Amino acid sequence: MISSLCSPPAILDIEASGFGADSYPIEVGLVKADGQRYCRLIQPLPNWTHWTHEAESLHGITRELLHSNGGEIVEICQQLNQLLEGTTIYCDGWVVDYPWLIKLFAASGQSMKFTCSPLEAILNESQMDIWHEEKARLCAESGCERHRASSDAEMIQRLYVVTRQLSGTPASEVSF
Repeated sequence: MISSLCSPPAILDIEASGFGADSYPIEVGLVKADGQRYCRLIQPLPNWTHWTHEAESLHGITRELLHSNGGEIVEICQQLNQLLEGTTIYCDGWVVDYPWLIKLFAASGQSMKFTCSPLEAILNESQMDIWHEEKARLCAESGCERHRASSDAEMIQRLYVVTRQLSGTPASEVSF
């Protein structure tokens, strides 16, 4: 449960086929400030062929699962725009998540109707100082077993709120 001391930011996370320039998004998940969640597997385009077993072992998503349960890229981008229009969403892996998001929207032929920014843009120094320690503690408490987009987004949002509270930042100083 998110505490009322701090309004949480909307958080996005993306799982991908690998870890390089040829990789592509295979799952997008998010949690909005009000707690609404969204998660979709993405059916790869025919020319999206890069795949690493390292990434698969991390997120547990197989190519077969994507082909049988993945959503169409155009539909997923429409849904993201509808959910997030006019808002800013944050991600903790912006240097990889943002290029995957751009690749997703470019493939759909649509423009993003929302902004995606790095989480570090809204973290204060005190939060950054305790981030990794608190993440380890929260993972130990909750198990952190599932490395999937919406679960990761929810954990990042919880971690933001906890570190904000521990840093003593008043809710009145929080803005997104």
